[in-house]
Amino acid sequence: MNGMKFAVCDDDPLMAQELSRRLEEYLEESGDSGYQVFRFSSGRALLEKAGSFDVTFLDIQMAQPNGMETARLLREQGDRSLLIFVTVLREWVFDAFQVEAYDYLLKPLDDSRFRRTMDRVRRALEQKAEKRLVVRQGAACEVIPLSELLYCEVLGRKLYLHKSGGEVTEYYGRLAELEHQVDGRFFKCHRSYLVNLDYVRGCRDGQVLLFGEEAIPLSRLRERELAQALLRTMRKGVL
Repeated sequence: MNGMKFAVCDDDPLMAQELSRRLEEYLEESGDSGYQVFRFSSGRALLEKAGSFDVTFLDIQMAQPNGMETARLLREQGDRSLLIFVTVLREWVFDAFQVEAYDYLLKPLDDSRFRRTMDRVRRALEQKAEKRLVVRQGAACEVIPLSELLYCEVLGRKLYLHKSGGEVTEYYGRLAELEHQVDGRFFKCHRSYLVNLDYVRGCRDGQVLLFGEEAIPLSRLRERELAQALLRTMRKGVL
């Protein structure tokens, strides 16, 4: 997890300090370097930096917006960090799934439970970091992390790769070839579209709804398969 960025958001400074300490101890013991840990005392402050972190630790009981509302707003802004709630409120665990929380830790923190969560976080981040798509355009080439791809579409003989930052890379190619270059997080929702399931918030009226209010076509014949694929993706993040 070298070079990774972590956010700790808790309005209790002592709790934020303890969580940061545990996180730094784990990373140093694991031999990680170049990581950064940022602390925020409110959801509003965290929202100003949406999309900047790989992992976000978030308290639920905070002044408005509380942790759950902050998480919802982060997802609406396209933030795809691994969200981990740290709270005394056991009853919010089911709400956490609605914002695609990666895990749910109860206060006071149990050290072995925290370390198991971090072991899973490490594996998830390493898997994402390893996978890249190399796009060649004449003598030039571009390396694109698959985690940054929202969706891919084909128009005529050209492929258009839509990225999380709003940029689009276009090149000549076939969707069938691209399908073999990406991994299981991509789903063919339409004959002309591949979508990254990590960015999908639902489907309605023949469209795949993405975080950030964007939508792309969904074949009626693939609606059930999409729902099943989303469930499989969510289960991978559950203990």
